[in-house]
Amino acid sequence: MQRVGLDGVDLEFDVQGSGEPLLLIHGSIFADAFFPLLREPRLADHYRMISYHRRGFAGSSRVRGPFSIAQQAADGRALLRHLGIPRAHVAGHSYGAAIAFQWALDAPTTLHSLTLLEPPLVASIPSGPTFWEGVTSMRQQLYDPGDRVGAIDAFATAVVHANYRQIIAQSLPPGAFELAVADLDTFFQVELPALQQWQVKAEEARRIHQPVLSVVGTDTAPVFRESHDLVMQWIPKAEELLVRQTTHALQLMSPGAVAEGLARFLAMHPGEGA
Repeated sequence: MQRVGLDGVDLEFDVQGSGEPLLLIHGSIFADAFFPLLREPRLADHYRMISYHRRGFAGSSRVRGPFSIAQQAADGRALLRHLGIPRAHVAGHSYGAAIAFQWALDAPTTLHSLTLLEPPLVASIPSGPTFWEGVTSMRQQLYDPGDRVGAIDAFATAVVHANYRQIIAQSLPPGAFELAVADLDTFFQVELPALQQWQVKAEEARRIHQPVLSVVGTDTAPVFRESHDLVMQWIPKAEELLVRQTTHALQLMSPGAVAEGLARFLAMHPGEGA
C-alpha cells in the first residue's frame, strides 16, 4: 500500500483499476475486511477502487485521544482531495458505514452514492441497550484484564459466527487475526466511546438525497437488522440488498453476492458525466 501524510495523520491507501471512483471504508477490528470485494471482477474491472486503513489501523497513524465518527469521515475526504477526486461513490461496512453515513450528512456534495453495509445505529434501536451491555461486559471481563484474543473471540462470535476464525482465514490476507489483536485498542478505547456519542435523527437522515443502498445479511444480529430497517424507513432513496445466509461479515461470507448487488446499484446510479 501507499502512504500519505494528510492533515497531521499518515494513512495507508491503495488504488486499483479505472472508472468511476469507489471508496471503501472498513469497519472495526479487521482492517482488511473489504479485501474480498477488491478481487471481485464485477467491481474491480469497472471501477477505480480506493481502499485505505483508517486512523488506528495497520500502518496508518495511531489515534491520539478521543476521535469522533465525523473526524474519521474527514480523514476519508482528505484522502479523496489528495487523489484529486471531488466526488465518489462511498461504501462503508459496520463502523465504516457509520462513518459513511456521517459523511453524507456533513459533505453531501462529495458523494455520488452511498452504500451502507450494516451500520450500527445503536442509539436509535430497541436492541441498543443489549448491545452496550454485551460490549461493556467484554471490556470489563476480557479486554481490560489483558485478554485481547478473548475479547475479539467474544465480539466476533456474537456478530459473525462461532467459526469466524475460519471465515477470516479463508477470506482475508495472512496475518489478519494478528493485526486485529494489535489494533484492538482502537476499538475499545476510541471507536466504542465515539459510537456512544453518535446519534442520527430521522429528520437528518431524510436530508440525504443521494441514492443509498442498504445491505444486510439475512442471518445477522438484531442490532444490524434493526439499523437496516431504520435506514429503509428514514432515507427517501434507500434501496435494499439482502445477502442470503450471511451475518455481519457478509462481504467475507458471500463476496460475489455483495459485489453483484453493489455493481448493479452503481450501474443504475452513475456519477455525473459517466
